Parts: sequence; structure tokens; C-alpha cells
Amino acid sequence: MLPLGKIRGEILNEAILPHLNIEDPKVVFGPREGFDAAVLEYSNENYLVIATDPVLGVPMEHFGFFTYHFAASDVAVFGAKPRWLIVDLLLSPGSTKEGLAQIMEELNEECREYGTAVIGGHTGVYTTIKETTATTTALGLVKKEDLRLPLAKPGDDIIITKGIGIEFAVGAAYFKKEDLKETLTPAEIAKLREMYKLETVVPDALAVRKFVRGMHDATEGGLTALHEIADNSNVGFRVYYDKIYIPPLVKKVLEAFDVNPLTVSSTGTLVIISPRRNSSRIIEELSKNGIKAFIIGEFTEEKDRVLVKNSEEEEFPRFESDAYAEIY
Repeated sequence: MLPLGKIRGEILNEAILPHLNIEDPKVVFGPREGFDAAVLEYSNENYLVIATDPVLGVPMEHFGFFTYHFAASDVAVFGAKPRWLIVDLLLSPGSTKEGLAQIMEELNEECREYGTAVIGGHTGVYTTIKETTATTTALGLVKKEDLRLPLAKPGDDIIITKGIGIEFAVGAAYFKKEDLKETLTPAEIAKLREMYKLETVVPDALAVRKFVRGMHDATEGGLTALHEIADNSNVGFRVYYDKIYIPPLVKKVLEAFDVNPLTVSSTGTLVIISPRRNSSRIIEELSKNGIKAFIIGEFTEEKDRVLVKNSEEEEFPRFESDAYAEIY
């Protein structure tokens, strides 16, 4: 039986990727674990970056926000500004015209913010759909010399933005409010709900794309994405637990649900692969844009994947299950 959540690891490499025969020379980078977008030859100067993502299990009040940002984030981490969207929006019976208009209005607000256009898609109501679901395909152009891939070199710093675990905690504030009443005050739950705005890396990535070596959105699996980067780069890494930032309200929620902060889905946390000489500049640029950033470790020539915690070294955890998918 397949596990809940995104298909990855052995299943991806055994049941999906071997059955995809791509012979088109226009495909520069196709399906590959750790690469959340495809790269196509567009012109002599530009690549076309394309990514697709589902939208489900998110707060309905902000469905339009996530319809934009999930796929757009995967384009932005490759150094491309999201330019076009194709949206497949599937509604359950009982959905209203007013609810649909609210989704589209919010989606359009995000498009205006980033200069993106919805160029097509599909919308329908179906009896097999139990809750509103969308799939968004985002496309963007990037100069060939400005393409950024999630690949590291020994000595590169590992930088994260905002902190980890935000996606899980925000989801709890919306879907598990009753379970949180003994942990958080009503004001704290309301504040946590507003943190949905942090579940994007579009502003983060666009602010620093000129200075990074590569980027990755820490979605399902959280910081275990470092393993994918290391595998694709033939490097190891060392992470210092005491340097990893967890927002205080988020930490309370993770502890209440007994969730490992290193492995929980952390959409909105940008993992930056930074040449060490650029790290200060990257943190400065992010700060100018109101985004917190933290150096949590470095990639190493040795192939070990190390977590330094309480002055002791242990193996960095790997992805085992998606707590977000299991609870929500």
C-alpha cells in the first residue's frame, strides 16, 4: 500500500521514473527526485521553467493564495519569475458562485502582486470531488546564465528562511483548533492563522536569486530535502540543531502534537545553497524584504549527513512519513 503524501524515494525511482522515456532534446531537465520543476529550451537566451502542484487540505478562506503560491514557488526556486499560470479547479457539489468568486479574486490579487497571468485551465463541479481541489501549473522564463539548480558544492552554507514547521502549525490552527485550546490562547491561534502568508518562497527566492547557488522549498519532508540535495550533488552536510529557528507559536504546536520539526512539511521555508562569500549579502537582502534568515550548517566534501545536537553528532533523520498528510 502506498503511503500518504507525496511519492518519493524508492517508490518514485522504481515505479515512476524508469517508465518515463524522454528523448526530446528541448528537455534540459526532466523528472528527477529533488527537482520540483522541469526546464525546457525556450530560445538562445532563455529557459522555460515549468512546475505543477496540487492544492488540497488548505484553509478554504485562502484557497486562492495557495493556488498561486504552491506551483509558483517551485518556479521561483529555479531563478525564474512566475509569469503564467494554468489552473485546474475542481469543486464539490454544493459549492457556490460566491465561493468560487472569492477563490478567483484572491488568486488574481497574488497574480497582480507578482506580474503573473492566468492563461487557461478548467473549472467544474463533480460528485467524486469531496472538497475543493486544484492543480496549478506555473511557467516562467529565466536567462540561461541565471538558472539556479538545487545542487551544492563542499563549503556552501545552508541558509533557511522564516523557520521550520510553519505549515503544520498553521494547518493545526485552522483544522485542529479544539485540540489547541489547552496549548494556545484564542489570540495566539488567531495570530497563527495569519501566518498562512508565510507559506510561500516566491518573495524569498526572487529577492536573492542573483546571489545563491541553488534553492529548494522545504515542503513535504521538511529539512530532509537536504538528503535530496546531497544525493544529487555528491556531497554531505552538517547541520547544527541550535541554529535552526522554530517560531515560538509553531514550537508549541509541534510539541503538542509530538511532531519532529526536522521532518515535518515546511512549505514556505526556503532552503538556500549559498557560496560562503555570499551568505551575509543573502541574509541582508532577505532582511530588507522583511524575511528572517538563518545559517544552520554547511555542505561538506565528506559524504556523512550529520546533525549536531547537544554537542553530540548523530545521523540526520530521513523522511519516513508526512505528519501533515496523516493529521489533515
